[in-house]
Amino acid sequence: MIRCLAIDDEILSLDLLEDNIKKVPFLHLAGRCSNAYQAMEIMRKQPIDLLFLDIQMPGLKGTEFIQSLSYKPLVIFITAFRKYALEGFELDVLDYLVKPVIFERFLKAANKAADYHHLKTSIPAAPIENSLDYLFVNVEYNLVKIMVNEITYIEGLKDYIKIHLAGSPTPVVTKLPMKTLSDRLSSARFVRIHKSFIVAVDKINFIRKNRIYIGEQVIPVSDFYKDTLFNIINPPKL
Repeated sequence: MIRCLAIDDEILSLDLLEDNIKKVPFLHLAGRCSNAYQAMEIMRKQPIDLLFLDIQMPGLKGTEFIQSLSYKPLVIFITAFRKYALEGFELDVLDYLVKPVIFERFLKAANKAADYHHLKTSIPAAPIENSLDYLFVNVEYNLVKIMVNEITYIEGLKDYIKIHLAGSPTPVVTKLPMKTLSDRLSSARFVRIHKSFIVAVDKINFIRKNRIYIGEQVIPVSDFYKDTLFNIINPPKL
């Protein structure tokens, strides 16, 4: 069950949002709020997994509210304004819905939240010790062999990925979903740190403030994947 908050200063929009949430079996409405301050109060008292959040609100905008949080739940913006889409992407929100939102579009966003919530809360599988030292990917109708120990990081670009290799100025570009490649790599050697980045743990030079440094490359760490990263580089003691 995903515990969520509905936050909107317009009563009719809040009523519709509540109705949509109650139609989805795996969503539990922990509270409805007309401003960000009410949401803060609820979040101090109980854990919240997901925010359905308006942006243009009196006092504190939705974007400012997200930036103020030390721990960020999953966030789905629901707003009447398209102009905040880029800012929403930079804040690493899960989805961005423009009012009026039909239920089918709302359900699609809710399902995406369910997938991410499952990924975040599931116990990682034990690493495969005898994982392959190489893999083959399609590049312009050719199968190109990639040595796994040469991979520094992987960058997602919509339907394509760039595989960056140590000592090579040019990445290997292939049409492949990030998850497919991630599943083929050992979870002990590689970690996903952002929806657009996977890094080789042994290639990390240092980490500073939600940024990973590999050589001269600076790669962002999203809040969603932060715990996974630090559990790998600094596993909890049994």
